Amino acid sequence: MNTSIVTTRRIGSDRSQGLVSSQNASAGRNEEKDRQLSILMRDAQDGDQAAYALLLRELLPLLKRVVQARLGFLPAPDREDLVQDILLSLHAARATYDPARPFTPWLMTIAHNRMVDQARRNSRRSANEVSVDEYPIHVADEKARLPTDSYGDSEELRQAIQALPKGQRSAIELLKLREMSLKEAAQATGLSISALKVSVHRAIKTLRASLQG
Repeated sequence: MNTSIVTTRRIGSDRSQGLVSSQNASAGRNEEKDRQLSILMRDAQDGDQAAYALLLRELLPLLKRVVQARLGFLPAPDREDLVQDILLSLHAARATYDPARPFTPWLMTIAHNRMVDQARRNSRRSANEVSVDEYPIHVADEKARLPTDSYGDSEELRQAIQALPKGQRSAIELLKLREMSLKEAAQATGLSISALKVSVHRAIKTLRASLQG
């Protein structure tokens, strides 16, 4: 047999064996890591606060990587909030973990559920967001005023606000009555700043038409 063919086959075999060995080593490390996390959770279930604090420190970078890999399109603050949401869910469900079973799949189920929730919220937010390019920014920003100067009847204005669609009413109540900033209102409602601007613009337009009538 040609020596070069034999040599090539040996090299290919060596590479295959090396790949298998590497995969086995990686699997072994993952299993060991999972075992360590499982022990920490078990100890945390028994009331060991130090073990629980260490568990959370170990999970934080892991969850950041998972969220980044699956929802990397989200803004960094949203990803950070999602990681904290996963940890809070873990805290709420910690008594349900069975130490006899692998820890990582249990954790990833929680993470998956929270990421699905976040994706749904993001989808709803995108669906509700309307471009405000057609509106002059000054009519929809935090300085836009309720039509109280021309219509002084505060009770009539209150009733008109209550008759607004829910989204518009919420935007008016937060931005105009409670005097929240756009950023604060966006955090409170889960809507984008541009969507809030649109809601305020439409609400004020509706109120003016209602009060004029």
